[in-house]
Amino acid sequence: MRSPLMISLRATIVAACLFAAPAADAATFALVNLDGPGEGFNDATPAAPQGGNPGTTLGAQRLNVFERAGAIWGAILPGNSTIQVEARFDPLTPCDATGGVLGSAGAVTVASDFTGALVPDTWYSSALANRLAGTDLEPGTSDISARFNSSVDDGTCLGPASWYYGYDHNEGSNVDLLAVVLHEIGHGLGFQTFATLSNGSFLNNRPDVYARHLFDRTLGLHWDQMNNAQRKASALRTGQLVWNGSSVTANASRFLGPAATVRVDSPAAIAGEKDFGTADFGAPLPDPPLQAAVVLVNDGVGTTSDACETIVNTAQVSGRIALIDRGTCTFVDKALRAQAAGAVAVIVGNNTTGPPPGMAGTDPTITIPVVSMTQADATAIKGQLGVGVVATIGIDAAHLAGTDPEGRLRLYAPDPLEQGSSVSHWDVSAAPDLLMEPFISSVLTSSVDLTQYLFADIGWLGNISGAASGPPPVATRAYSAPNPFSRATTIRFRLGHSGNTAVEIFDVNGALVKRLPDSWRPAGPHSVDWDGRGATGRLLPAGVYFWHVRSEGELQKGRVVRVE
Repeated sequence: MRSPLMISLRATIVAACLFAAPAADAATFALVNLDGPGEGFNDATPAAPQGGNPGTTLGAQRLNVFERAGAIWGAILPGNSTIQVEARFDPLTPCDATGGVLGSAGAVTVASDFTGALVPDTWYSSALANRLAGTDLEPGTSDISARFNSSVDDGTCLGPASWYYGYDHNEGSNVDLLAVVLHEIGHGLGFQTFATLSNGSFLNNRPDVYARHLFDRTLGLHWDQMNNAQRKASALRTGQLVWNGSSVTANASRFLGPAATVRVDSPAAIAGEKDFGTADFGAPLPDPPLQAAVVLVNDGVGTTSDACETIVNTAQVSGRIALIDRGTCTFVDKALRAQAAGAVAVIVGNNTTGPPPGMAGTDPTITIPVVSMTQADATAIKGQLGVGVVATIGIDAAHLAGTDPEGRLRLYAPDPLEQGSSVSHWDVSAAPDLLMEPFISSVLTSSVDLTQYLFADIGWLGNISGAASGPPPVATRAYSAPNPFSRATTIRFRLGHSGNTAVEIFDVNGALVKRLPDSWRPAGPHSVDWDGRGATGRLLPAGVYFWHVRSEGELQKGRVVRVE
């Protein structure tokens, strides 16, 4: 038998206040308040209640937001353990009027080869390890450590913006603390790798369960199959690093829309989807997409391909996609000259290494789509113009945003490396935006979207069969998703025996509010949809509800949150 191995990642202090009332087989969260008197969670500055948050001081509102986040996560995660989150508000850098760090979080300890571990020689975050072990492996030690930027409220960061403490995600130009807390707790629960990305090494030469699900499309290898140098390079491979977990892939279509695509169709030597940036001006990417030949512009002066003077090869550009080099004039000027030459779209090739640039500017007269491309991709296109290059730009209804051609979610892997962001987030190409992307988005709600399915892949929702480098992991425990939900959720369960099956919904007082139609079901996996309505057909109030699935002596149950 292997002896359990545990490693502390940071110091902890324990003095907790419980959040989220415990329920049968549901996780409970506790805040370990590390703030001093009068600061952070203890700030007594008067504040008006907002967005359903009844707190009348800044500190009380911050505590209430954490309570709400704990209730949301607790409704999803099984296990009777208490997950301790130590947190504080501190000034965080970098942060200025245009952007900054909002928060950071991670597991306090990791464990391997404990009783209940699903994969040997593998690190698990302490919260997940405790859930699998069925006991607290390190009593008295916090599971998650988090910090949040106090400068957002004091005017020294993000200009006039401040933290929004409401529950309704109606933050306007402010920053939604609830979404940020949900995001950071997600990291601490297991949405992170413990590898050192700057050199590719694993913690104590041992992979973590998250890293076992990372797959590099270029190499055709999982991270646990690579050497350090390969992992280091993989962390910079934008668009090619994906999550190879069956639960996430199977449920991606529930949360993602069609992909915006820039693709080279021919010649075969350079064909494929390309990483691209977008412009603040010009037409939206067309739906259906446009396909046309690519032509390098010529303005006849200096760097002739930068379109900083009037384009002279209009006969070649007209009706085609104009390829333009980034240069001394503005992106708007380039696009205007290409449009005047008759181009149907513009690709701006970067003039330095790094990701495709975002293109700022305003001009309502630009009516063609404008995208950017990496220097390497633009150079490859130039090298093939002699044989003819055909590209497609637009919305691809057959492809989900943020996924690879096989439907796997892309991870954030920019070049150069971004410490604290790279690899442990979904890629920003996902649309609509997901909770675990590296940047806050105003479209986020209380949904933890695909994060709950990633947690199913790494073991939170039940046993998995095989490591990521072998058979795909499969969640076997009953659960509901999306959770929280607004208008509909799906209860998923597995029956050990065939028989008549009843699905019942109860309120927090234990009263039966809905019984879904009984039916005979064979052994195996099943799902039932609930639209949030009670027995009278009226939409039930927002709140916590419990569901029971009964069949031939089997009882499976869970908790779900309905939000407005």
